[in-house]
Amino acid sequence: MKTIGIVANKGKPETRIVARELLYLLEAKGARAVLDESIAGDIGRPDLGLPLHRFDGVVQLVCVLGGDGTLLGIARRLAGCSLPILGINLGTLGFLSEAEPDNLTDAVDKLLSGQYFIEERSMLEAKLVRRGEVLGTYTAMNDIGIAKGSFCRIIQCAVYLDEQYVATFSGDGVIVSSPTGSTAYSLSAGGPIVAPNVDMLLLTPVAPHSLTARPMVFSASQMIRIQVDAVHREMGLSIDGQFGYHLEGGDDIYVCKSPHVTPLIKWQKDSFFEAIRTKLQGEWE
Repeated sequence: MKTIGIVANKGKPETRIVARELLYLLEAKGARAVLDESIAGDIGRPDLGLPLHRFDGVVQLVCVLGGDGTLLGIARRLAGCSLPILGINLGTLGFLSEAEPDNLTDAVDKLLSGQYFIEERSMLEAKLVRRGEVLGTYTAMNDIGIAKGSFCRIIQCAVYLDEQYVATFSGDGVIVSSPTGSTAYSLSAGGPIVAPNVDMLLLTPVAPHSLTARPMVFSASQMIRIQVDAVHREMGLSIDGQFGYHLEGGDDIYVCKSPHVTPLIKWQKDSFFEAIRTKLQGEWE
């Protein structure tokens, strides 16, 4: 009997309704469910509540109710657990999600019968170093961003690859993306779409003050070091665009491929370009 974890974004108005329905369907099919403790009491099942960090070893897969941002946050928190994640879209785009609330019955049937594929999405690891001291190490599924403040002047980002100098980009900042993150912030900044099975790191300058500055693709086995500088103090480091840290001139940010992956549940194998056509820009002409 499968045990399935349920995690939900409580900020979505329909969360409780969808979570209750999902729980009902799972139990009606004979499956065991575990609820993230933050939602268990809200739907009247505190007996099923468990902290997310204890899901590993208890559940076989996790259903995440929310948008792409919710899934990204859960993927970071479960990094290293190798728990397959099914995104159930309660957001607008839902590019990383595979199921919709209107099709919960079909989704449950597929989960319990094993009619799905696993796509292992690579992740990033970033280390912030200031004057030789490591201030923090972070894991991201989409991207690591370095950016100026909203109304500040440009910043300089000197990029090194395995300590070989590459270039200095002056502008609004740079983004280092995983293949999954190529369809997020990097795409908005003019970066290419990268298939998720390509083993690489993508560096995209943001609003560079140069006609020759272009996105660059590096081997996933290499280490990127970015040293930041500016005449002002309004610079920040962002992790998946969801939380960030203040940067100072001379800070070094080291970015490499993480040893962890996020296993995403997909109904069809190699469905990436179908998602591109239907969710990002409609059917390509």
